[in-house]
Amino acid sequence: MSLKEQFGKDVLLTGWGHSRFGKLAEETLESLIVQVATEAIGNAGIEPGQVDEIYIGQFNSGMMPLAFPSSLALQVSPDLANVPSTRVENACASGSAAFQQGTKSLLAGTARTVLVVGAEKMTHAGADVVGAGLLGADYDMAGKPSTTGFTGLFAEVAKHYEKRYGPVSDVLGTIAAKNHRNGVDNPYAQLRKDLGEEFCRTVSDKNPMVADPLRRTDCSPVSDGAAAVVLSVAPTGGTTAPVRLAGFGQANDFFPAERRDPTAFAATRASWQRAMAMAGVGLEDLDFAEVHDCFTIAELLMYEAIGLAEPGQGARAVMEGWVFKDGKLPINVSGGLKAKGHPVGATGVSQHVIAAMQLTGTAGGMQLPAPRRAAVQNMGGVGIANYVSVLEAV
Repeated sequence: MSLKEQFGKDVLLTGWGHSRFGKLAEETLESLIVQVATEAIGNAGIEPGQVDEIYIGQFNSGMMPLAFPSSLALQVSPDLANVPSTRVENACASGSAAFQQGTKSLLAGTARTVLVVGAEKMTHAGADVVGAGLLGADYDMAGKPSTTGFTGLFAEVAKHYEKRYGPVSDVLGTIAAKNHRNGVDNPYAQLRKDLGEEFCRTVSDKNPMVADPLRRTDCSPVSDGAAAVVLSVAPTGGTTAPVRLAGFGQANDFFPAERRDPTAFAATRASWQRAMAMAGVGLEDLDFAEVHDCFTIAELLMYEAIGLAEPGQGARAVMEGWVFKDGKLPINVSGGLKAKGHPVGATGVSQHVIAAMQLTGTAGGMQLPAPRRAAVQNMGGVGIANYVSVLEAV
């Protein structure tokens, strides 16, 4: 049973916008939001006054003084005056959280057209501020000093994985190299350089160990950026064909680390299963997926959480070429968070936009041959807040 069959109505992505990701010193949070919202509304073929609700995904967590950005999208047009607008926060999954809130407004019938924006400004803040802000998403480390920040938390996940299943350093290097290679073709990506497997697998002055066993190339960069999408219950006559939301899922895990298996990512698996069940599809029905590779160990664990490989066998997906552009399930053709960048609140919306571009044949150099169905997986914390969407070409 698809979403439309379950709820009796369509949820369509009818327009989208995407900024460049990176160190955008000339941009503000406001300018980024206005840029992508204007682009999304225009591409949807609607007027600003047709927007019924707005959701803004942003983490912030003290990384910038303005902690109340919900009305910034109203700067697009005077016609947005008095439109309900809400900031949504769920750590690194804030963008997808906003997307699902917009979806639920459409399904509830309280809106027919929703604007969803994800945005973050991070690079202006010092490393200590960013590090402390991101650690606010961890139950055990929030407010505590750390020299390795969130990298240290995922390094512990990697150590647990190695203890249980064996060394992962080389396969993580291959994942990093794959995503850097893919990022070259993404005009929005922060890091557009093919670094090669040898560089990504080797500790060097240019690729130091950040938190053993994670090197710099195993970590997504600190980024600024934004993305936006218009959600509608019917086609709006935009510049491209719409994309259908076929299913969605959310699952949260327990916050204390002691209550979670560090390598199982159980709530990620649950959110994936819920979305796939709603869409009525299996893994074999997908043409590609964009997953949350904040660190390369996270992507490796996603292969297992989504059922592409058995627990402890994720390396097969890389070594046998399954997740490459020409493989049976290309993963992170955009370069992922690893190369595209990770402006936290923007990431989930960006993933949906990139997937929609692929499904409408407008992804440029990133374009896969005629994909029809995709999945987007976005995560907050160490497998805590998990969101999955299944998207289809119309």
